[in-house]
Amino acid sequence: MSNKVEYAGECFNSGFNCAQSVFSSFCEEYGLDKSQARKIACSFGGGIGHLGEVCGAVSGAFMVLGLIYGQSEAHESEKKALTYQKVREFSKRFKEINGTINCTQLLNYDLGDEAQLNAARQAGVFKTKCPKYIMDAVRILEEMIAE
Repeated sequence: MSNKVEYAGECFNSGFNCAQSVFSSFCEEYGLDKSQARKIACSFGGGIGHLGEVCGAVSGAFMVLGLIYGQSEAHESEKKALTYQKVREFSKRFKEINGTINCTQLLNYDLGDEAQLNAARQAGVFKTKCPKYIMDAVRILEEMIAE
């Protein structure tokens, strides 16, 4: 297990969400401190603010790809295109492993519905399912960055 996978797991187990755990695993080597990264990623947990949309681990990974490859100047359209290509590649790989990038489908609970959110908490899905998605996201990112 890589240091980033270990860190992401520890981060999640200490109370940070899936997006924070993935994003902050990579941020420092690309110029962003962990505290800032966790703040930026905070709203993306639970499929974006418990909306049950894109999995937070996936959103965290997309933020990493933007941090590494993203456009920062208006004239850098090739960087935007590369980032979008990397996002599509990451999404493809995550779907090959997990079938979807949608939080509701991954967890089988609609986190946007208060009753289902509470049922998901009672069933313990955040502790049993989410760590796998976080580890998958970090591993995929490590593979993609190494290529």
